[in-house]
Amino acid sequence: MNQKKSEILWHMLLSAIALFWNGFGIHLTIRANIGVHPYDVFNMGLSNTFGILFGTASVCVAFSVLFIDILLKEPIGISMFIDAIVVGKAVDFFNWLDIIPVCHTIYASIGMMLLGLTIMGYTQYFYMIAALGCGPRDTLLVGLNKRCKKVPIGVVSIGILSAAAFGGYLMGGSVGIGTLICAFGAGPIMQLAFTTMHFDATTMQHQNLKESWQVFHSAS
Repeated sequence: MNQKKSEILWHMLLSAIALFWNGFGIHLTIRANIGVHPYDVFNMGLSNTFGILFGTASVCVAFSVLFIDILLKEPIGISMFIDAIVVGKAVDFFNWLDIIPVCHTIYASIGMMLLGLTIMGYTQYFYMIAALGCGPRDTLLVGLNKRCKKVPIGVVSIGILSAAAFGGYLMGGSVGIGTLICAFGAGPIMQLAFTTMHFDATTMQHQNLKESWQVFHSAS
């Protein structure tokens, strides 16, 4: 996979499309109006504090995390940059369209939240099969876990998410039952999506930037 220039370009497009609709899933979790994913609590807090768009805050955070990934010497792929830009700006686009009404009942809110997480799970599958790198935040989780081998990866994840949610809450981000649903439900829903698509993420061999460059260079 990704041994030809055309394959890489096609998978870059696939990643961009999948991540665009991933942003729509995030948009739905925001419209659910019962709190958002811990990372999005932080993005929302930055947006409120500095008066910038939610997606712009998301892009800034993503590139900051990507920089940490580089310092940790974790593998960096093309899709990581696509992820950092497309998801946040897609959320801004759907916020601008403003066609999804904000939920005002708990049943509608939970339904909207679960729909958003389901869309995010399936778009994650299409993003992953491109094999051009994982997202900056997932890479950070793996990188930190490598350096805290005695600490289970689940504990590391909870630590990161808790810090993001707490920091975002202090800046005015939305925390609620939806935050808990996202924190503890996003993983199982994503796994359900992978299962229905008969996909095992552990078998993927992601191509890093150096390998992608070598393919483009040899094709020129």
